[in-house]
Amino acid sequence: MVVLSAQLLPPLPSDRIIVGCGGLSMDYLLMVDGFPKPDQKIMMTNSKVQGGGNVGNALTCSARLGLNPRIISKVADDFEGRRLLEELEADGVDTSFAVVSKEGRSMFSHVIVDSQMKTRTAIYHLGYPPMGPDDLSHSSLLSALDGAKLVYFDGLSLKAALVVAKEASCKNIPILVDAEMGEEGFEDLLNMADYAVCSAKYPQAWTQAPSLPSALVSMLLRLPHMKFVIVTLGEDGCIMLQRSENEDVLLEEMDVDQCLESLKRKLNPDVTSPACVSSPVMKLTANGIGTIKGRLFVGTAERIPPTELVDTTGAGDAFVGSVLYALCTNMPPEIMLTFACQVAAGCCRALGARTGLPWRTDPHLECYLHPSSQLVA
Repeated sequence: MVVLSAQLLPPLPSDRIIVGCGGLSMDYLLMVDGFPKPDQKIMMTNSKVQGGGNVGNALTCSARLGLNPRIISKVADDFEGRRLLEELEADGVDTSFAVVSKEGRSMFSHVIVDSQMKTRTAIYHLGYPPMGPDDLSHSSLLSALDGAKLVYFDGLSLKAALVVAKEASCKNIPILVDAEMGEEGFEDLLNMADYAVCSAKYPQAWTQAPSLPSALVSMLLRLPHMKFVIVTLGEDGCIMLQRSENEDVLLEEMDVDQCLESLKRKLNPDVTSPACVSSPVMKLTANGIGTIKGRLFVGTAERIPPTELVDTTGAGDAFVGSVLYALCTNMPPEIMLTFACQVAAGCCRALGARTGLPWRTDPHLECYLHPSSQLVA
């Protein structure tokens, strides 16, 4: 495999410690040529046992890109738990703040990957006992957050997550939340967040807005502390709404749904690599919801040839891990979105959430890591 010399890449920032809080899971992956029908027996074509879980995958991605992540999570003292921590440590994730329960069972998932339909189906067991607020002493929490530039939450172990988030907020450490699921109280976590990366269905499910763009407007109106919200759309790329503090009263006003359609028309359909287009700062309105001053961005995913597309497990986590890196290195949003889509595409070219995650020296990432990069449509 071709790799770049680290000397050819820009230096990493000195303050690149991040903290991730959430779930770890052992993934038992099975690849098949077609999803089984009821009562059918089929033969697998490939298999892999590998660490997973949103926070574990995202931090592994960020570590390979050059950050120094620390994880706050809980596993049992069993085969899965020990292996989960060993894999993270091998990739450069600090596991010294992870809680190991002498009893219970670590979280695990059985993942069926259909190589023909290019789908994956996960059946999971949450594991027990869950991580609670008392699992991490206040002194340990302070040590975990010491020097952190960013804290990331995947929404699991919510009661413990809220304790960590409140301490991070007191220390003015920015918070990124992965909004994919949400139990009661999840909104309290969102209210403390500076950034959110959402699954495709979450914004409308949470806001009840009639369209995805209007749901993003609604989210920023309901969450005044939030600077941007991104929604990932798989092979359709991503959309981001970024708040602006521009006080210009003469800003152009436009319906956010119309703005999205106008941006889509600017994309070049012949470009197969990730690209991004954006609006200027403007007043983006959503009928019956309100108005936000900000910019709308549309990012495209890499068009992966069918022969190279293996498994989409963990692609969203790879995207989040890349956004964590981008925030720590002050990437412009246009570069951040294309970079995240590129890293996610690498994840999709191998079985499992972590096998295809690229390292910082991957030549496919070189153009994104240089300050002069201008990868827009």
